Amino acid sequence: MGKQVKSVYDQSWWMYRQASMIQPFKLREMSMVHFQSNSDRRQFLVQSSGAVLGAAGLSFFGVLPRVSRAEASLETGRVIYKGQIEPLVELIETTDRGQLLEKVAEKIRSGTSYQEVLSALLLAGVRNVQPRPSVGFKFHTVLVVNSCHLASLHGPDEDRWLPIFWALDYFKSAQADEARQSGWQMQAVDEARVPAPEQARSLFVDAMERWDVEQADVATAALVRSSGSNELFDLYANYAARDFRSIGHKAIFLANAWRTLQVIGWQNAEPVLRSLTFAILNHEGDGDPSQHDYEADRPWRTNDPLAGEIPIEWQSGELNSTATRDLIAAMHRDSAGDVSKAAQQAIVDGVNPQSIWDAVFVSAGELLMRQPGIVGLHGLTTANAVHFIYQQTRDENLRKRLVLQACAFNPLFRGAAEGRGSLKQLSFAQWKERSDTPTNELSELSENISRDKMKASIQVRDYLNGGNNPYELIDEARRQVFLRGRNTHDYKYSSAVLEDFNSVSPEWRNDFLALSVFNLKGSGDSMSNLVERTREALQS
Repeated sequence: MGKQVKSVYDQSWWMYRQASMIQPFKLREMSMVHFQSNSDRRQFLVQSSGAVLGAAGLSFFGVLPRVSRAEASLETGRVIYKGQIEPLVELIETTDRGQLLEKVAEKIRSGTSYQEVLSALLLAGVRNVQPRPSVGFKFHTVLVVNSCHLASLHGPDEDRWLPIFWALDYFKSAQADEARQSGWQMQAVDEARVPAPEQARSLFVDAMERWDVEQADVATAALVRSSGSNELFDLYANYAARDFRSIGHKAIFLANAWRTLQVIGWQNAEPVLRSLTFAILNHEGDGDPSQHDYEADRPWRTNDPLAGEIPIEWQSGELNSTATRDLIAAMHRDSAGDVSKAAQQAIVDGVNPQSIWDAVFVSAGELLMRQPGIVGLHGLTTANAVHFIYQQTRDENLRKRLVLQACAFNPLFRGAAEGRGSLKQLSFAQWKERSDTPTNELSELSENISRDKMKASIQVRDYLNGGNNPYELIDEARRQVFLRGRNTHDYKYSSAVLEDFNSVSPEWRNDFLALSVFNLKGSGDSMSNLVERTREALQS
């Protein structure tokens, strides 16, 4: 390396990166523990099966069972959930929006746990809102559940319920939208067509390759009943990032659904994964992708042979800041195919894949700076999701393909942004040269995030480079989302980028966090109208 580790943050990150070469399944846990060691305001324990949280006067139960294979549903009509969760789901579904928070608060005071509310929230979403016509829009009621959970996990003790209650309120809006548009509800699986366990995997793969929704649905049910969670994850990881439709939401759904299931348990995983399958097979507006060469599908196909040429020892390369800078510049100007080839060549030449991921994250931040808004923020949330899938999968060849796919996505996001309007003629390198009046006051930084995001980004960069504690800034950013978050992207985006501060190597993380302010909330933004209502509901 040739560079001495200078700080406790750098040392923690180095341990984190070394572990990624040995045990990818523990990366999220290590990230959480690292954050815990720098947090003065709360304590929490992250386990592979759930989380134990403390809150003022409320119990966040966290000894979560590992679930055996699910049983087949014998119900007709809409899907019915197993165990004791169905009445709580029905309460969420049938209660008027104006009364839901108060009704759920009553259940909490009578003993309903955090885990049960989180579970019912996710299950209400997958039963009442479909990932059509896009895996987005109203379907954010499903996509945002894990993001709200992460916000609660890291939030101040007195307000941990705020993100969950916000998501409950949003569900009622999405449910009403779906009812007006289609009246859709998830139906019970066709048991007569569910294949035998020994046929489930081959039929699932065949259906996913042919984009066959009906066969994939019944194969999903058989797989969930007969396969372990790791096997299931690796299967889905082959498909969630294979195309650019719905600007990354398919990968986001896989990552967020999986993480939520690890908290709430797997007893009702079947309908969640049926919804995921339905989402991944969305190709609205296009013909059968297996019979065409659409731009949205092309990078996954071209990255397959490139990944096959990456050597076995690819994880043992050195960090290389020059390679990172070159890739950031390439993502600013080049095509998806050219960027993937440049990344592959860098790895072949001995660059550690962490340096490639640094470029992916910082380049996504650059695009958001150039055009703040819906496309740019999804570049960052998609990078978060694909990186999570990359960390968790056991398939080494798939990991190679995923890092190249993440590189290809950034130019595709740039093209999507150009389709919505002009981009600032400003590069990451040029932003690095800009200066502004410095400040060491968190309150001033938070105010400027609301008033002037370009000024705030430069001030945040200099604040961090000056040696100030980044976790105090991250805590402040989360607090502002709690108080001022008004839409799904406020939660989904902030949970992703504040988590990914620990996914970027020390040399680049200050720049990454500074660029993230282009979609963060500041103290000058208006308060959410649900804050006081939630507090009153829980205290009454």
